[in-house]
Amino acid sequence: MPTLMIQGTTSDAGKSTVVAALCRALHRRGVSVAPFKPQNMALNSAVTVDGGEIGRSTALQALACGLEPHSDMNPVLLKPESDRGAQVILRGQVHGHMDALDYHAYKREARDSVLAAWQALSARFDVIIAEGAGSPAEINLRANDIANMGFAEMIDCPVLLVGDIDRGGVFAQLVGTLELLTASERARTRGFIINRFRGDMALLQPGLDWLEAYTGKPVLGTLPYLQALLLDAEDSIGREGREEGEPALRVVVPALPRISNHNDFDPLRLHPRVSLTFVGPNQAIPPADLIILPGSKSTRTDLAWLRSQGWEVAIRRHLRYGGKLLGICGGFQMLGDWIHDPEGLEGAAGSTPGLGLIEMATRMVAGKQLRNVKGRLLPEGVPVGGYEIHNGVSEGAALARPLVSLDAPEGERPDGAVSADGQVMGTYLHGLFDRAEAYTALLARCGHPSVGPVVDYAAHRQAELDRLADTLEARLDMARVMERLEA
Repeated sequence: MPTLMIQGTTSDAGKSTVVAALCRALHRRGVSVAPFKPQNMALNSAVTVDGGEIGRSTALQALACGLEPHSDMNPVLLKPESDRGAQVILRGQVHGHMDALDYHAYKREARDSVLAAWQALSARFDVIIAEGAGSPAEINLRANDIANMGFAEMIDCPVLLVGDIDRGGVFAQLVGTLELLTASERARTRGFIINRFRGDMALLQPGLDWLEAYTGKPVLGTLPYLQALLLDAEDSIGREGREEGEPALRVVVPALPRISNHNDFDPLRLHPRVSLTFVGPNQAIPPADLIILPGSKSTRTDLAWLRSQGWEVAIRRHLRYGGKLLGICGGFQMLGDWIHDPEGLEGAAGSTPGLGLIEMATRMVAGKQLRNVKGRLLPEGVPVGGYEIHNGVSEGAALARPLVSLDAPEGERPDGAVSADGQVMGTYLHGLFDRAEAYTALLARCGHPSVGPVVDYAAHRQAELDRLADTLEARLDMARVMERLEA
């Protein structure tokens, strides 16, 4: 089946966005299309319809195709646990923990999973739009490559190369990348896409003409910089919230070294009366109405880092002055008395005292919880929905006051906890703010019962995907793209 691969000159060149736009454009034309990312390294993940997990950007691309995310769409997911090691997810399930050198050698075996997943997708869909990772010109990673040209060569598919002009040096990016490819890889690179352009095309055109003449490859389109685009990111986070006028509610999120699933906060970033700020290293936590401790891939290590920043003291001061605190997933685990990891599932084996803000202890156990869930916020009863994706089992008296009640085969299942005074809340549920009724109720608990218009985040996602597709249709030579699919 036809496969087209989108690769980039750098990380964050816009590969994910271009793939999402192409998927939506083809889906609107009635094409049976699916996304595919052979290998991804990200801490933002989504639970799939078959009970696995994949990178969140690939799940967004599935949404662009009108599909439920499936583990075949991202057969290798690496979730960093340190600067040198990661949890390896194969076709949606945990395979193990490897350091960088061990995984580099393991790629020979991982390619079998990649090929099997691609073949399974190809049997179900007419077109596959594949996405590379990082850059194909990373010389030190070329051996046994399954993420970029190694995959393209394996299945013999054409490649389009994306360069980010907003970073500067886009012509050096594109030409330099080509120069570092093999003759076969250069031949399968069928054209360029310039991304994030802002300015007068008349000034850019001489450069495009030179690029085509020098490389012998066409520029298939120049995509504009899209202001205020907010879609599920692969890994990077913005530091600023989106504000229009005086904010009614101040929300602060500590940006932990292994922060995961920070897409939880995108609905808040969209709200015109909410100021959401990610606080990074060596920054003081500013005055806030609500502090949210996010998910973490290495909970005990991130908790130690949080303490080293002096943030535990700041959090306790915040609570003394009446502020609210919410923990999600790993952040929820931090709120308790202890975090035990006797088997070293998230790092060195051992136990770490938690913040001691709710009566609870968590024990890391083998077997990750992966499920899409829905239920209701307590006591308001408004609907919530999202997913669970965590290691660890929590127990303690605090769980007798759950934050949410989730639907389960055996009936309702309580989740999370709320302190007796209502100041501290926690849950394993990702996506807590996705439904407007839920986040409106949660913000009301922070003393702001009316914080402006309601944001329908699901509708926002769909509208942004359509905006991407509209832009692509207007600025990319789709006829030539389709030719490359049919070649």
